[in-house]
Amino acid sequence: MQGDSAGSTAGRLPLSSVQDGPGLDQDAAVPSTSWPLRSLGTFLGCVTALLGFLYFLAVGTVLGPFLLWPLTRADSLGILMAGARRLTALERIRRAVFFGDRFPARYRASDRKILRYLAVRGYTGLLCGVVLGLLGFGIVLAGVLVRGTAQGTVLWDELVMQVLLGGVLLFLDLQGLHSLAALDARTARECFGPSARELLERRIRELAASRAAVVQAVDVERRRIERDLHDGIQQRLVALGMLLGRARRGRSPEQADALLRQAHEESQDLLAELREVTWRVYPTALDSLGLEEALGGVSERCGIPVRTEFDVGGPLPQPVETAAYFVVSECVTNAAKHSGATAVSVRVALRGGVLTVQVQDNGRGGANPAGSGLSGLRSRTAALDGALRVDSPGGGPTTITAELPCA
Repeated sequence: MQGDSAGSTAGRLPLSSVQDGPGLDQDAAVPSTSWPLRSLGTFLGCVTALLGFLYFLAVGTVLGPFLLWPLTRADSLGILMAGARRLTALERIRRAVFFGDRFPARYRASDRKILRYLAVRGYTGLLCGVVLGLLGFGIVLAGVLVRGTAQGTVLWDELVMQVLLGGVLLFLDLQGLHSLAALDARTARECFGPSARELLERRIRELAASRAAVVQAVDVERRRIERDLHDGIQQRLVALGMLLGRARRGRSPEQADALLRQAHEESQDLLAELREVTWRVYPTALDSLGLEEALGGVSERCGIPVRTEFDVGGPLPQPVETAAYFVVSECVTNAAKHSGATAVSVRVALRGGVLTVQVQDNGRGGANPAGSGLSGLRSRTAALDGALRVDSPGGGPTTITAELPCA
């Protein structure tokens, strides 16, 4: 059918991927090819519709009895669908070549959608052929009327009547072509891409998985905090208490003074470790100074050089800032502890309403995307409809990129 915008593109489902689903307005009118090419596609659509009609008429007549018998129904339906899918593939090529439509490459329509599409295509294509025939017949009559007017055989009152009647019929003809074109584009989009119901079901599954992942990530984070408090701070507190107890029981001032000095040093180390734990839980600088200063704190606490590039022109939503901070903090910490890296580069940029956070180190690579740390980051970004990509070949470098929508 004549390609209007109704089927010119197939857009995106959030979190996918992609970009595997139609996310644009179903009635948006932005044709992506020239009108001569779309006109040729319309004529070819009438031909393919006739082919589909004849196919179902012939094959359906032959296979009809076998489709009714339960024992042969499955094999007969397979034969019918084999030809139907070839016809559908031809229609898909026609829409892509002549109308510039782009459909999800990996989407496979069900047999029911294929049959419904071909049935609608057969009706609309043949009807479009009738409308085009009437349009051509009207053009011939218009030529005859012009010739008669030039020869003086047509009176003026007859000319006015014929022009008014022809204008009305031309309007109805063009309106019919436009409506059939919109219907053809809509049915093609519904067949070659996920429907609104399928998109909704996929979105529900993604949200359920994201919610479960967030709950799991929070549980893992709680365990990590408990482990840090138990294995680190609690042990230091026990050691500090023992030093103070020995100082109280000391028999000489020199011994008590040495023990108190050790206790003072232990308290300083304890305070530094407590500050480190609280920073990993949630940095107060993120609220008071902003994301850039909080990332500067990450660089200062890291044992290897960290080069940070911050290119954000405006304010960010607080959940996005928090997620970006934890992505950088976790990645920098992993690079310093596990990768053997000697340098880390961090780039944070805001482009088109999406905050991109990229952390790269020159370590040995081989980072496990399924590890607890990266899995927690993936859950945190997915909760914001974002995405996390890990590129860590053996031998390095490791590049972790998070994309966080800010809308």
